[in-house]
Parts: sequence; C-alpha cells; structure tokens
Amino acid sequence: MEKILLGVLLLTTVSGGVPASSDMTGKVFIFPKESATAYVSLIPKVKKPLQNFTLCLKAFTDLTRPYSLFSYSIPSQDNELLLFVKKMGVYMLYLGNSEVTFNAPPSSYTPTHVCASWESASGIAELRVNGKLLGRKGVRQGYSVGSEAKIILGQEQDSFGGQFDASQSFVGEIWDVSLWDHVLPLKEMLDLCNSGNILNWQDLTYEDNGYVVTKPKVWT
Repeated sequence: MEKILLGVLLLTTVSGGVPASSDMTGKVFIFPKESATAYVSLIPKVKKPLQNFTLCLKAFTDLTRPYSLFSYSIPSQDNELLLFVKKMGVYMLYLGNSEVTFNAPPSSYTPTHVCASWESASGIAELRVNGKLLGRKGVRQGYSVGSEAKIILGQEQDSFGGQFDASQSFVGEIWDVSLWDHVLPLKEMLDLCNSGNILNWQDLTYEDNGYVVTKPKVWT
C-alpha cells in the first residue's frame, strides 16, 4: 500500500495538474512546442468585476503565426479579455469579444515587455511594448470585465476553459505576468511589472497542464 501511495504522489508531481502557489521571481514558464494540450491556469488573488485594469507580461518567441499571450474567459464570453498577436508586431486586445488593434515595429528574436491598460469610464485602451506607447483606442466604454474567469497562458480559449487550437498556441517563454484592478502610471508599469493585486508573479497560484516547464529566467 505504501508503494502504491508513493507512486501516485510521484505521478502527480511529474504530471502537474495540481494548483501550486509560488514566488516566481526569476522564473519563466516554457512552452516547448506547438500543442493543444499545454497550458497554465492562473488563479487570481481576488475575484471581482474590473472597471479598470493593467495587464503586464514579458515573453520571448520566434513564432510568425498568430498566438495568444493571455486568455481570460467567462462562461458567456470566450474573449472577455484577450491579448493576442495576429502576426509579428500586430497586437489585438479583446474586451467582451470586441477588439482593437495596435501596430508595433517588428522586433524578432528579442524578449518583449507588453502592458495593456483600459478604463471603463472613457473606454480608452492603451498598449505599450517595451515601454513605447502604441496608441490609445476606444473599446467597450461603460463595460465591466466579468469576475468568474478562467485565465490561461499558452492557449486561446474558444470556450470557457477549453476548445484550444494548436495553431494559436504559444511556443516560447512567458514571465512576470501581473494584473491590477486599476490603470498604472508608466513608471509603475516599468518598475512594478510583477506585483499586481489580482495576479502577482511574486505570489502566483497556478496549475500547469501538459508539456510546460518551469526554468530560471535567462532574459533581462
């Protein structure tokens, strides 16, 4: 019996699928290959509707096809909050299934620091890549982002928590993912990029699934 219990424990440790809370400072999630089964579920520190938010993350990939950076769905909306790259340098921000597009100069084979912010009162969304503002655009004025969410890294949700498409999966490395319930000033976006009050990279609760590897960060 002891051997059986030990085997079950080892299988659980290797295969993932169990929520863990960890200080991820200096670490990255690596998605080593295209897949419809590899992803990380993020569990927010607080569940609440969002009238404002700032989302920041860092990523490295050599993909030239479309892929998802951050997928936040609710039962009634698969693209409740989605940060999606259509092609190199073309970023799409979805709110309540409505989207705005931002264009950046292509910067292949270098890490990217992306910050998106939005406020409900004005409907203004901003996107910054490596600290540079790509513009201010209006989307979903007066809207509230739902609280009962599935938050996924590595895949784009076409239904609540699932229906992944390998051709939209992320391949590469993601780190310093944080989400706030307010719009951060630029300096704080750059200096406090891993300490959100909804998702906090320094105290992250997550569940990895499939072929996802956690390794020390090699990028600055």
